[in-house]
Amino acid sequence: MSSKQYFNEVAHEWDRMRETFFSEAVREKTFAVAGVQRGMVAADIGSGTGFLTEGLVREGLQVIAVDESEAMLETMRKKFNSVKGIDYRMGEAESLPIPGGSVDYVFANMYLHHVEAPRRAILEMVRILKLGGKLVLTDLDEHHSEFLRLEHHDRWMGFKRQDIRQWLTDAGLREVIVDGIGENCCAQSSCGGECASISIFVASGEK
Repeated sequence: MSSKQYFNEVAHEWDRMRETFFSEAVREKTFAVAGVQRGMVAADIGSGTGFLTEGLVREGLQVIAVDESEAMLETMRKKFNSVKGIDYRMGEAESLPIPGGSVDYVFANMYLHHVEAPRRAILEMVRILKLGGKLVLTDLDEHHSEFLRLEHHDRWMGFKRQDIRQWLTDAGLREVIVDGIGENCCAQSSCGGECASISIFVASGEK
């Protein structure tokens, strides 16, 4: 099963699932690192059902929410049907449906470990940033919980922070920072007693 198929299947229960994985503190830390400002335009890549988008709209930003799962975007539309300032677009990691140099912020929360080519995905996210714009990624540190690959269809078992730093630097970003977010992502296998508690990193850089 592909990641897209998996997320189409779980879209209707994703909000409940997400609450068991990590808290809203991840969103708060992400926005603090970005220094979000009212009136700016942000892209939420791999938006899911709108965990980051909800907070961004509340902060007064316009949001382009991109996901490859039709079901995720449809669930999100229903949830925010009375909320203005959200532009929903279907798109994939290496071909984002956003013009180059058009957004002030790019966010990708727990997205990178689901894409086939993370380095190329970062280059594509940098492409859509304005000069002076900021990319902020939150994702999993490297781990060995194989059940996440089998049950959640993760493509990558987290990442080494030095690799993330290098990819952001190679993409032309400056003032690159990679640090712990102070929270773990927690999951339990549905096929047995195995549990995972994996540290989350936040990485940022300016174009």
